[in-house]
Amino acid sequence: MTEAGRVAGWRALAVGDDVLRAIVLPERGAELHSLVHVPTEMELLFQAPWGLHPPSPERTSFLDRYAGGWQELFPSANDETTYGGETIPFHGEVALLPWECEERDEALVCRVRCERTPFLLERTLRFDGRLVVEERVTNEGDDVAHFTWGHHLVLGPPFLEAGSRLEVPARTIVTIPELWEDTARLEPGQRSPWPHARLREGGTVDLRIVPGPEAASHDDVYLTDLDDGLVTVESSRLRVRLGFDHELFRWLISWQPYGGALEEPLAGSYALGIEPWVSRLPLGQAVEAGEAIELPPGASLETTLWLAVEEI
Repeated sequence: MTEAGRVAGWRALAVGDDVLRAIVLPERGAELHSLVHVPTEMELLFQAPWGLHPPSPERTSFLDRYAGGWQELFPSANDETTYGGETIPFHGEVALLPWECEERDEALVCRVRCERTPFLLERTLRFDGRLVVEERVTNEGDDVAHFTWGHHLVLGPPFLEAGSRLEVPARTIVTIPELWEDTARLEPGQRSPWPHARLREGGTVDLRIVPGPEAASHDDVYLTDLDDGLVTVESSRLRVRLGFDHELFRWLISWQPYGGALEEPLAGSYALGIEPWVSRLPLGQAVEAGEAIELPPGASLETTLWLAVEEI
């Protein structure tokens, strides 16, 4: 780990090996701001065209601060929700909190305590030609507590391009019940077999094929009934593979702003989300639906994700 100075006023840490190099911003939820494939010097993660805003008391929400990259969504994902008498913000607590990060045994170890729920979240980043993400959640409270969890991992140019291919071991496509933007190309409220989704104007589209920004579309797609925890995105030069525990993360959220995001603060995005989530529901609703993870006091849960890149 090396101090990489500051990026737009945020403390930055550089970690990696001769295959992958990451920039981590501890004060911004320890997000991976950048992930570069070293042999080709190609950026893999979405870098928002509006750039990274400096620290500001006027930008405190997830969307107001968002600039691409890879964030942790915990102990909730999706809309603002209520749990245990506390309001949990959009996409949870930890992406908005500063984390403690230190180098230990050639790895970057980061940790954060939630402020509205009794959880300690610890994450270790290791590099062995892949990026390996080892995580542990501990309930430090005196009572049973619930959480959902997500990884907001979004790919972008120059890696992502027209003709890129998305392979997901899913059987079911679910779309949001109502349009968020009129540029959505997919019929809302549908449940269809992967990979062919129904279009609003009739017919279907193969979601494995990524169009270019000229598609001018913007959709949120929920993929479930996963048979495995291996997702692949392939472009003309590189193949990115993401591995995770599909029995824990039972949904893959695929944010698809293919040039059609018009409303601020996401206007101008061209990106592809490959986001493992425990539930597509925010924590309060997930508890009611029996989809949240329940953790007894003092108990911990561990999981590991990994990301690998191959040249084609």
